[in-house]
Amino acid sequence: MLRDYFEAWKARLAETGWAPWLILGLAVFLRFFLLGIKPAHFDEGINGWFVDQVVRNGFYRYDPTNYHGPLHFYVLLLSQTLFGRNIWALRLPVVLVSIGCVWLALKFELLVGRTVSRLAALAMAVSPGFVFYGRYAIHEVWLLLFTMMFILGLLGLWKRGTPGYLWCAGMGLAGMILTKETYIIHLVCAVAAIPVLMVSNALNRLPDAKPARQTWTYVDLAMVIVVGAFAVIFFYSGTFFNWSGVKGLYLACKAWFQTGQAGHGHEKPWYYWLELMARYELPVLAGMALCLLCQAFKNLNLRYLAIYGVGTLVAYSYVHYKTPWCVINIVWPFLFTFGASVLLVPARYRRGVYVVSALLLCYSLGSSISLNYFRCTTDTEPYVYVQTYNDIFKLTKPLLKLAKRDPVYYQLTGHMIRSSVYPLPWILGDFTRIGYYEGGNMPQNLDADFLLVQEDKIKQVESKLHNAYYTQPLRIRNYQDMSKLYLSVKVFKEFFPGKAPDFVGKGPG
Repeated sequence: MLRDYFEAWKARLAETGWAPWLILGLAVFLRFFLLGIKPAHFDEGINGWFVDQVVRNGFYRYDPTNYHGPLHFYVLLLSQTLFGRNIWALRLPVVLVSIGCVWLALKFELLVGRTVSRLAALAMAVSPGFVFYGRYAIHEVWLLLFTMMFILGLLGLWKRGTPGYLWCAGMGLAGMILTKETYIIHLVCAVAAIPVLMVSNALNRLPDAKPARQTWTYVDLAMVIVVGAFAVIFFYSGTFFNWSGVKGLYLACKAWFQTGQAGHGHEKPWYYWLELMARYELPVLAGMALCLLCQAFKNLNLRYLAIYGVGTLVAYSYVHYKTPWCVINIVWPFLFTFGASVLLVPARYRRGVYVVSALLLCYSLGSSISLNYFRCTTDTEPYVYVQTYNDIFKLTKPLLKLAKRDPVYYQLTGHMIRSSVYPLPWILGDFTRIGYYEGGNMPQNLDADFLLVQEDKIKQVESKLHNAYYTQPLRIRNYQDMSKLYLSVKVFKEFFPGKAPDFVGKGPG
């Protein structure tokens, strides 16, 4: 009997599909490994600051000129409440969402086939961009997740017509609205791809073009609408404490269109996304090229993804305002057309296609490892954009180490005498006696336990200091002038054993 049980277990084990678990395991490892290796990004610091405002005000006050929906901030609030103010807590939700996107790619199996969905998921799991921005506490990965949900729901309704796909499409759309105003681009492109697909099918008819019988009811549709509308109103209204925030749903469109045209310092040429693909995302580039052969696809869903992907790329190329993290929201459909390459060749040539695909994926994995663990703060990397330098560790590491050892150090006095010091206001948010001074503002007493002084203010500040300090140059990020860090000898001498002060103030007179 035991032997029969063992044989049955062995048979079930042999039938188990391990490939999806291996793909997900690789995605988990690449996204969690050394998650705190790079300091908080400028935008992460801003997002953390918004979370602090939610704590202070009791709700998130939606600003239509901020161009980002409220959902991300409430999720960060939950994570930070559970796990504290640290970079892992800030990034954890997005890491989990990024892994969820890989899992969602596998769920396209019923629509595009097992091989295609697994190759797409594997390409996403190892992609430099999907990994890099899947380790940032920013909105883009949320938009990726909800856009994939929305498209999966649409295609699933056409193919199978079940209530589950209706919920997928509805919640995907609600999530897009709650995440970022650029959902409009994806919604327009998703709708515009339908008539193009109809023309494509008229030119080369497909056997699976006929829509499935819909098994959902009007009650299901009403429930989806009610739940989606409630979620949107609940979060945009600041959990019912800021009803004026609901107006931001349409006020944000005007501000966003103006920014998209003006660029505001983030102007890039139309071919910017192609440059990023050529630099990092060779599987994506191959998938985009295969969109030219979409008429050869014998699967309606693959044709739709190719059309939708090209439309989204064209739309984002037209917008002047371009930041590299948007690339993951643009290129994900091309991962499926990359996976579909094996369907375009006769069976006798498929081994060659698999070899080429493996080489492209290995290149992607190697680039991902190099970028995420060795060059994650190297500003010559196009994906490393407005990234904080490791220089800030000169201040944060000794300061946080003291505070962790004894909470009394949270009362240390600090002066930040320079403009644009993010992400420091969030990182040092538990320190209650830090002042931030921009322009010509200065504290009355300049001596403090630590100071960060902008380059053009150094002489003025040093002329009024009395105490002894260790000093170091510190640059927060690129496109910003140098600062000078002052650490009080009295407080920080254990970190500089045997070293004499670099600066001893004499004060005025």
